[in-house]
Amino acid sequence: MRRCLLVACLAAAGTAQGSAQRDPALRAVIAAAIQAKPCFDDQFDEAVWMALMQPRVERRLRQRPHDLRLGDDLAATARQIVTAVHCEASKHSSLRDRPHLVLAVIDVESAFNPFAVSHAGAVGLMQVMPFWPSQLGLERPDLIDVELNIRMGTSILAYYLDKESGDYRRGLARYNGSLGRRQYPDRVLNRLERYWGR
Repeated sequence: MRRCLLVACLAAAGTAQGSAQRDPALRAVIAAAIQAKPCFDDQFDEAVWMALMQPRVERRLRQRPHDLRLGDDLAATARQIVTAVHCEASKHSSLRDRPHLVLAVIDVESAFNPFAVSHAGAVGLMQVMPFWPSQLGLERPDLIDVELNIRMGTSILAYYLDKESGDYRRGLARYNGSLGRRQYPDRVLNRLERYWGR
């Protein structure tokens, strides 16, 4: 899937000038970007995380089968979501120890429906706004890609948490566009405490 996404990105960027990519510093940037890094510190951490979270996500997916076009393999989709959440959260200092918060945001935002679309046009698991693909050289259908949507949404969430110096309520309110109101942060934190916390 990542290779297909890379091919799509390269095709979208086909109009760029080839000479602009001859900067010697780009070699290190691209080399770092394509290196596969493990998302878990060790196999035990991965086993524990998957054993705890995959069944919970799978249960949430089963609660809304009429909303989903995922086929019969909900276990594979649950595994993909749980893995992507941990991997993307681990990239950000504000979320490295709190991947559970990302699961709570997904639960509140889309109820784990990758095809969810809000009245404001936000799309996917983390309800990413539809203007992002055009600014990133992607296509709008990329917003329903599980891994890409979680990557974008987690980056946005981490940005707002950093902007608010780790204040979860204010960071969550910024993510939702409701700064100054507590309803959304309270919903996410309540869901975190009641369902996604260890």
